[in-house]
Amino acid sequence: MAVPKRKKSRSNTRHRRAQWKTAAPTLVECPTCRDQKLPHTVCASCGTYDRRQVVAPSA
Repeated sequence: MAVPKRKKSRSNTRHRRAQWKTAAPTLVECPTCRDQKLPHTVCASCGTYDRRQVVAPSA
């Protein structure tokens, strides 16, 4: 099993971790109710997916 020969310095570790960024989720407009939702998911407000009623709308 491979073992590091030298300890990673705190500076190098933090420099590497500085690239771990989170991205804001992409939102699309629901074609039925014009509300913002995640793509390829059921709309939480009207309960439609691909212009079909899939679940009961949350009131």
